[in-house]
Amino acid sequence: MNKEKDDPDPKALACYGMLSSSDEHMFLRFVAGRPVSSVTIEFLQWLGEQVQAQGHHVLVLIWDNASWHVSKQVKSWLREHNQAVQQETGSKAGVRIIPCWLPVKSPWLNRIEPKWVHGKRAIVEPARILTASELKQRVCDYIGCELLEPLTQEVS
Repeated sequence: MNKEKDDPDPKALACYGMLSSSDEHMFLRFVAGRPVSSVTIEFLQWLGEQVQAQGHHVLVLIWDNASWHVSKQVKSWLREHNQAVQQETGSKAGVRIIPCWLPVKSPWLNRIEPKWVHGKRAIVEPARILTASELKQRVCDYIGCELLEPLTQEVS
């Protein structure tokens, strides 16, 4: 099962996910490239829109300490975003995002982690390597989410 040198598919896929505590719905976005601070912010903006569309005004995130979750850029964006939301009024007010960082190396405290493990076991085929598009589609089929355009890193 060696990967061909000219294979255009990436060796690994990254995605962001959020498991709703109220209905167990999973919000998922794949990443074109690596998960970095700017992509995390793009995911948070999208996630805020999804949560607001459901009529919620606060999103509590349970997060591990991945560098793209705890970066200065992300923390600064969260602070500015939440200040802007608090100043808005009426139906246009956005969603406050409250991050709760887990202790280092404690995945068992995060309810989404078993979903990742069981999903991986359910979709992989030991006999062959899936293409990136097959893998993305299988993940979305398993989780029950729409396959959306990947989040992309802004190049400046």
